[in-house]
Amino acid sequence: MLFTETILKDAFIIDLEEKPDHRGFFARTFCAEEFAAHGLKPTVAQCNLSFNHKKGTLRGMHYQILPAAETKLIRCIQGAIYDVIIDMRPESPTYLTHIGVELTASNRRALYVPEMFAHGYQALTDGAEVVYQVGEFYTPGYERGLRYDDPILEISWPLSVTEMSDKDRNWPLLESILIGV
Repeated sequence: MLFTETILKDAFIIDLEEKPDHRGFFARTFCAEEFAAHGLKPTVAQCNLSFNHKKGTLRGMHYQILPAAETKLIRCIQGAIYDVIIDMRPESPTYLTHIGVELTASNRRALYVPEMFAHGYQALTDGAEVVYQVGEFYTPGYERGLRYDDPILEISWPLSVTEMSDKDRNWPLLESILIGV
């Protein structure tokens, strides 16, 4: 695996290191020792799959707070997505900064999402399918979320939103969270 740290400390893009032969190629997608060597949490508590019927579908922005904060390893296995993460660690120099990464079935790229990062994505194709390896169990009482269109974040989504859950549409704006309203 090839680990590339992003501008957000502890967040990595992970590319495959392909070992080709006449049949195709072999590549490792996860190794606890390699993750630990890069300072990443190698725990996998759950694996999740999401399927999106329509291009433009948006899921997010989700995270869990301590003591149930999650790491995630996100990979698109069919179609393409635009994946966004936001640093929600108040002590971090990149607090409230986000990045977006295109993950596709053809680039086989993954995104490692550290604890206390909000995560969401938009399907760039019909039939986009995404696998999540998650480092903590889903714990509803510790779940939090942000609005995908929050003016403080200024996320530029590539497409108009075609589908979204009511829950995701109704997360509070950051302004109300930051001032404790």
